[in-house]
Amino acid sequence: MNAPLSGSYTVTITPFTPGGERVDYEAWKGFLDWQVACGVPGIIILGTTGEFLTLTDAERSAFVEHTVGLVNGRMKVLVGTMNAYTPNAVRYSVEAEALGADGLMIIPPYYYTPTEDEIFNYYKAICEACGLPIMLYNNPFTSNVDMPAKLVGRLTKSFEQIRYIKEASQRIERVHDIIVESDGLMNVWAGQRVLESYKMGAKGYVNPYGNYIPRASVKFVEWAEQGRWDDVWAVQSIIAKFDAIITEGHPLYGHQCYSKALAAAAGYPVGDVRPPITTFESLGVEGRERVARMVPLMEELDRVVDHIEASRAAAE
Repeated sequence: MNAPLSGSYTVTITPFTPGGERVDYEAWKGFLDWQVACGVPGIIILGTTGEFLTLTDAERSAFVEHTVGLVNGRMKVLVGTMNAYTPNAVRYSVEAEALGADGLMIIPPYYYTPTEDEIFNYYKAICEACGLPIMLYNNPFTSNVDMPAKLVGRLTKSFEQIRYIKEASQRIERVHDIIVESDGLMNVWAGQRVLESYKMGAKGYVNPYGNYIPRASVKFVEWAEQGRWDDVWAVQSIIAKFDAIITEGHPLYGHQCYSKALAAAAGYPVGDVRPPITTFESLGVEGRERVARMVPLMEELDRVVDHIEASRAAAE
């Protein structure tokens, strides 16, 4: 049996050429090499941050295939295969398995506000067609449904592929509740607030910040696994400042365009977002000023991680 997945998995952007005309594979190669060099144990493509709804089926297939090939076993590759239509979610999942993905991340059918039985049957259809490990994705803010702990426990105990969940309901106590309801079978991954989630029993982190601060992201999750809470907070408190800057004057999913702008500031340009999301270019001076406020935070994180690592080494 394969070792359980754990650690900080970057839920990645999807790189586009100017104007969003096509996927930029040259930029993608450099970005993936950077993630590997920073010690990222895995990535999740075609999630919310990856603008999965804006890609055609042909683009999806090519992107999964290219990603698996470019990574070439150096880290795990999970693929978002959700869809509002169950047969499409099944088809995407089967295809990802055939193309060599290591696992799937799947949100419940969005838009429809499905019942618990409808959600159960959606995942059942996927599990019957595909053998990859599945990470449930509970995000009521986008799917319009909040999967309660009892339903997650039911799914976990019914299907052996379902052993992970990205819990993004912003209810930290849900981490513990899911562990209890699944009889300890479910590995809960934080969707936010790493320190608090790990104290409640989380085993991984689905990490949008890995798109521009991958090294610090990897380290503070490693420290959370070790119970080094002061070190975790040293990083998490700075990450909170990114959130404050991004959200103070921009819509909820401004994280997509700023993730790309900050990746570019780190030396890995990956283009802009596709409509209807607000492009970074359209933000003009406002966007550039926000990035100028966040670049020093990126530099501060490097210094904090260096200091913690050096202090730890000196004490050993």
